[in-house]
Amino acid sequence: MKQFVKTDKAPKVVGPYSQAVICGDFIFCSGQIGIDPESKELVTGIKNQTKQVFANLGEVLKSADSSFGNVVNVNVYLQSMNDYKEMNDIYATYFPKPYPTRAAVEVA
Repeated sequence: MKQFVKTDKAPKVVGPYSQAVICGDFIFCSGQIGIDPESKELVTGIKNQTKQVFANLGEVLKSADSSFGNVVNVNVYLQSMNDYKEMNDIYATYFPKPYPTRAAVEVA
C-alpha cells in the first residue's frame, strides 16, 4: 500500500507527481530545485540553491517521519560540473557517515 507525502514547507508540485511516496519501508522523494516555498522564487547561486534543495528535502523527509540519516541513494544534477565542489561541501553537512550512494552528473 502506498502513502503519499505532502508538506506546505516544500514547494508545491506542479504536475502529476508527489513530493514523496512511502511504499513499505521505503520513501521515494521527488527531485527538488532551489525554490523557496514561501516566495515561490528560485534562489540564486549554487550555494544558496543547494541549501534550499536540502531544506526542501528535509521538510519532505520530516513529513514522512524520516531524516537524512535514513537516505540510501541520492542523484545530483548540476547545470555545470564547475559547481561540484561548492555543492559537495554543502551536501556533506547534511548526511552522517556512512554516506548514501550517489551519482552526480552535469545536465544541460
